[in-house]
Amino acid sequence: MGDTRTHHRICPLCEACCGLEVQVGDGRVLGIRGAEDDVFSKGYLCPKGVALKDLHEDPDRLRTPLVRRDGVLREAGWDEAFAEVERRLPPLLAAHGRDAVALAVGNPAAHKMDLLLYVRHLAKALGTRNMFSASTLDQMPKQLSAGLMFGHWLSIPVPDIERTDWLLVIGANPMVSNGSLWTVPDFRGKAKALRARGGRLVVIDPRRTETADVADEHHFIRPGSDALLLAAMAHTLFDEGRVRPGRLAPLLEGVEPLREALEPFAPERVAARCGIDAPDIRRLARALAAAPRAAVYGRLGTCTQRFGTLASWLVDVLNALSGHLDEPGGAMFLKAAAFAENTLGAPGRGRGIVVGRHASRVSGAPEVWTELPMTVLAEEIETPGHGQIKALFTVASNPVLSAPGGPRIAAALERLDFMVSLDVYVNETTRHADVILPGLSPLEQGHYDVAFPQFSYRNHARYSAPVFTPAPGHPPEWQQLLRLAAIARGRGATADVLALDDELVEAEVRKLAGEHAPFVLRQVAGLNGPERLLELALRSGPYGDRFGMNPGGLNLARLRAAPGGIDLGELAPRLPELLRTPSGKVELAPPMLLAELPRALAELDAPAPPLVVIGRRDVRSNNSWMHNLPVLAKGRERCTALVHPADAARAGLADGATARIEGAGGSVSVTVELSDTLMPGVVCLPHGWGHDAPGARLTLAAQRPGANLNALLSDRERDALSGNAVLSGGVVTLAAA
Repeated sequence: MGDTRTHHRICPLCEACCGLEVQVGDGRVLGIRGAEDDVFSKGYLCPKGVALKDLHEDPDRLRTPLVRRDGVLREAGWDEAFAEVERRLPPLLAAHGRDAVALAVGNPAAHKMDLLLYVRHLAKALGTRNMFSASTLDQMPKQLSAGLMFGHWLSIPVPDIERTDWLLVIGANPMVSNGSLWTVPDFRGKAKALRARGGRLVVIDPRRTETADVADEHHFIRPGSDALLLAAMAHTLFDEGRVRPGRLAPLLEGVEPLREALEPFAPERVAARCGIDAPDIRRLARALAAAPRAAVYGRLGTCTQRFGTLASWLVDVLNALSGHLDEPGGAMFLKAAAFAENTLGAPGRGRGIVVGRHASRVSGAPEVWTELPMTVLAEEIETPGHGQIKALFTVASNPVLSAPGGPRIAAALERLDFMVSLDVYVNETTRHADVILPGLSPLEQGHYDVAFPQFSYRNHARYSAPVFTPAPGHPPEWQQLLRLAAIARGRGATADVLALDDELVEAEVRKLAGEHAPFVLRQVAGLNGPERLLELALRSGPYGDRFGMNPGGLNLARLRAAPGGIDLGELAPRLPELLRTPSGKVELAPPMLLAELPRALAELDAPAPPLVVIGRRDVRSNNSWMHNLPVLAKGRERCTALVHPADAARAGLADGATARIEGAGGSVSVTVELSDTLMPGVVCLPHGWGHDAPGARLTLAAQRPGANLNALLSDRERDALSGNAVLSGGVVTLAAA
């Protein structure tokens, strides 16, 4: 076997970001296990971490560019692939304008610093308003509400789980996800410790999830009514005189307008629509107010519904009114070591956020954080007129499976004049591309989590060096993105990307450092790409060495010397320093949210539909991009429809039967799994399946393709404020296939 070595890696396959030990010998991965010395995950490991070996070795993973010739994707050289982009993109831009091109970025981009740090350069070079990402499929409501309340899109408070006494989880399943917009590896162990010290875990969900199974209390809730329940709990705090914000009282703006706006949402009025009795709603509110250290946490289920922004906002309203926002054991803010804008600039006040600077051409959906909803992509391609999308760049994105209206998106992609994909697979979306540029294996790249330390349960910093050397001539993704940007700027496919990188970095440093820019640039000489940006961010960050002004502070060399990472301590209060609102206060009553409340109130007069569908997540799956890995695909079939026995009986369905489920977007056939873990009137399908598209090259996934939840859903249903797709609570019918 030759020499064997053990490398420390950060797992890039879900938000838990666990530390791994990767044993390598003779150029191959011999084994993967949890890294006991990792300061953040402390040895925890889920099945996805082990699958990193399968991803690296997957024969279906692309190693060579593909270019469409005579209607067929064929292997090509790198120069040939970029030459094809240069041949076709500039004439299209000249003929139809910048908005004729769209850019769609997918979930995996958040797990690669190459993509997350450099896709912005491609976006700027394209100069298009047609920007799309996975954020409008799962999290934009939380980003919008955080921006309105605290002044920045990523100032999202998370439960201080290691010190809390009472934790309410609504619309989330951290036992499976290990957190989402809350990076918390080994949630099971932390929940067990919470209960061991006398704390309580309460779960509200239409399904008795894996998290509910370990909780002290679980309440079913009718899908889509989360905002009503949370509003009723906040109403109770006002109604019973339990609003006690503590030290934050002077920092809370809009308490009285909020009280008036919530007046109609009495528990007695919303109980029937929510499916939770009014006394239970009041008891939950009282428990939150009475607990010395408590937090409310909501996630995917609270975002992917018609009033996702309201629900996301009300989670933090409850934390603030009860005195548990920015307090130890409550909902607290991270202080990330790098790349966190709420650690930069003047503290305590800022410009806040702006939304609706433009709207989508066809539906008029508003721009939110530079993005349009993913669900308008198809119509923007289909509909003629000025600004019609003629070309598309996708970066690790698979909207054909991950967005409602997948068949419509697939048909629209066939109408494009040109499509380029950066992706490691020929999947349900990239099969339509004219050029596919493959990325590297995660084990061939350095890794630093750019986004997730902003939502982690504890402050920390970690860096992983590459395990393997890429094949000769295979450029990393950051260079691919810069080369595409050069083409879009008219500088050609043969532009010197290293010189372009120098140019872009120098411009940014001069903007931030002014007259000190030459000194700062000399400090990072010898680095380029993401590692140079990381070095700059670490050294200028809140724990940084300030380029020598703070000896002993963080820099990339210190992280390289600490494979298990550096612990930066438990969460600490950050208000008002973190705020970037124009008022310098926490905005409890943003006008656009107050104006949305009457629409939610009108839901109380609408009868609950007889049968709706919700999604679910499996510990062996993350969206649509892990079903081709043997260690995750083995075992029982996981793409089944969970159906309550009473609903199955009405449809004449037995356990193991094949059912036909039909919704506003279409229908699917799927195996039934009877389960009393569901609230009656609710059917549950996992997200990200449907690997039966012709032309996709996912050999293992195609053997058990599963049914696509999003095929049931309408691409016209969106949260009005954020544009997020409505993936939960869609009305369906159930019958024997």
